[in-house]
Amino acid sequence: MRDLRDYLEFLEERKKLIHVEEELSPELEIPTFLRRVMYKKAGAVLFERVKGYPEWRVAGNLFTDVETLRKALGVDKLEEIGERPLELIESLPLSLSEKFSSLGKLKDFSRYLPKLTRRADFTKNVVEDNPLNFIPAFKTWPKDASRYLTYPLVCFSDPRGINSISVYRVMLLDGERGVIHWQIHKRGSQAWMDYLERNDWKMPVAIAIGSDIGTLLTAVSPVPYPMDKLLFAGFVRGSGLELYRLPNGVLVPANAEAVIEGYVKVDELSEEGPFGDHFGFYDKPSERNELYPVFHAERLYYRDNPIYYGSVVGKPPLEDAVIGKAIERIFLPMMRLILPEVVDVNFPEYGVFQGVAIVSIKKRYPGQGKKVLNALWGTGQMALTKVIVVVSEDINPHNINQVIWAIASFVNPERDVLVVPNAHTDALDPAVPRPPLGSKLGIDATRKFPEEMGGRKVEEVEEAPEVLERLEGLFKKYLGGGDGL
Repeated sequence: MRDLRDYLEFLEERKKLIHVEEELSPELEIPTFLRRVMYKKAGAVLFERVKGYPEWRVAGNLFTDVETLRKALGVDKLEEIGERPLELIESLPLSLSEKFSSLGKLKDFSRYLPKLTRRADFTKNVVEDNPLNFIPAFKTWPKDASRYLTYPLVCFSDPRGINSISVYRVMLLDGERGVIHWQIHKRGSQAWMDYLERNDWKMPVAIAIGSDIGTLLTAVSPVPYPMDKLLFAGFVRGSGLELYRLPNGVLVPANAEAVIEGYVKVDELSEEGPFGDHFGFYDKPSERNELYPVFHAERLYYRDNPIYYGSVVGKPPLEDAVIGKAIERIFLPMMRLILPEVVDVNFPEYGVFQGVAIVSIKKRYPGQGKKVLNALWGTGQMALTKVIVVVSEDINPHNINQVIWAIASFVNPERDVLVVPNAHTDALDPAVPRPPLGSKLGIDATRKFPEEMGGRKVEEVEEAPEVLERLEGLFKKYLGGGDGL
């Protein structure tokens, strides 16, 4: 899909787009309406009239459900997206004979590469006087400190030249300044620290509003550093992303609805928040003495009849639950690359993605459950997961009752529960006293080997095969062919 407008047409054709003709305000009214739509799983929304912003329309709840997202991305299953970069790795030649046979495969991957263009529709219109005031940014909750950009595509490159496009909320201070909430473990924070260490006080940054659905999903995905996220967007979209280079040198999606060009002064920090976040509580970085960099907006470019996209968060399940499920499926192949014993993973929607993960593994030796727990906590975004439950491969991690049975049957808390104190955690976690420092809980609910049972043998009940065979006809007659097991 070329852009956000293509995706809206896609939703329209499938009757998954609600048009709201009444004029609503981006302060509380639009966010409140969007939450009701999301809780009812009623589809995406396009607000045709926005109070105070006659130039704009507003789109919301674009990530309506995983199935719609899968179809929009043109894949049979979302795991195919995560397999694309792995196929590239597997295509690298290891010997001279493989070198020639790999050339064709490597050439195929050129379709994922980003492409520079000298044209972009958003360059048609420019605002230089208080550009941030021109945007219909949301005030989501009554006690939010200000209006926020809630799904800004924050674009920058670090001093090494690695490009990033990431979603960090931006609190608007006035028409020219905003506070970017990139947490300490995020790419933006690392790039900012690299600029600081180089005594380079001005970090070029741009914020894009709206793009095609694949690029929107890429921006919020935990792409492992140092992979270029603009390249990864090609894997998600199925084709290379067209990029436009701004005067400040930052590369942005050419299909954006609007782009704010500016910079971050690395020596200028500000308080941020409170902001009602996806746990359903107000996040108050000021209470933790956390300060964040100030973004200076120099100018805003926008398409004719621009469409603003903002996400709305709160108690689950909202739009971010669908995003989390999509990321779960896309990154499963990469998780298996690092940990081949992993069979499947489930981030339950009420676990708010970072809160709880359930992982099934093919267990081959004693202690492997704890090995997986520790390995996951040391891997990328999984380092923020507070509670991880590991089960054996015959347990479906998406069936919570099966998981509960595994915990009840295979867990001896003294042996199988691991608590890690003073560990890095999600800065938004409302349960810990001093975020981002908290603790972890790991539960090894895998079936146990004799060595783990201290010699005790526990035999699980099994059906008698000959009885099952004799009763097969009765099963079909009275149970419709199902075995009920």
